Amino acid sequence: MKKISLALALILSAAFALAQDATSALRPPKGSDVAIVVFEDLQCPKCRQDAPLVEQAAKTYKIPLVRHDFPLPMHNWSYEAAVFARFFDTRSKQLGEDFRDYIFEHQLEINPQNLRGYADRFAGDHKTDLPFVVDPQGKLAAEVNADRDLGKRIGIDHTPTIYIVSNKQPGKPFVEVADPSQLFHTIDAMKAE
Repeated sequence: MKKISLALALILSAAFALAQDATSALRPPKGSDVAIVVFEDLQCPKCRQDAPLVEQAAKTYKIPLVRHDFPLPMHNWSYEAAVFARFFDTRSKQLGEDFRDYIFEHQLEINPQNLRGYADRFAGDHKTDLPFVVDPQGKLAAEVNADRDLGKRIGIDHTPTIYIVSNKQPGKPFVEVADPSQLFHTIDAMKAE
């Protein structure tokens, strides 16, 4: 009986820790009251369409934009593109953001065979060396996997999934923006509360 109780306690403890991890991801970064959190797939047409609006909202309201990789299994080059983005993040966060925008800009032209060429071109244009093997230890892939797993724990099933998050709302600190045309209104509402 004690073994069953101990096992149940461990399972419940792990479940609580996972729930806390998922909930903490839907909070603004330290020092911010409100932020935009988006789970995106670099091959997703809707992500490409909504990215400029999301970035404009972050600039307009001067709030952080937190991007998470959520490559969908149906997309045949999005995972590798996310790993490239993580590589550019290691050079500078801005370079990683610029690469993501560059991929969205060229999304319709990219396929599994030419993705590396686009990454090489971006690196050259930004005077950055892109090694032949971008992720030899698998650390960047692990970061992409961690984002994807976080999204699964939260319950994400589509991209983009956009949240407005706040540290002021103890009961409901986040709201999903289902309709991007309501993004600015949702931010206004969250900031007003």
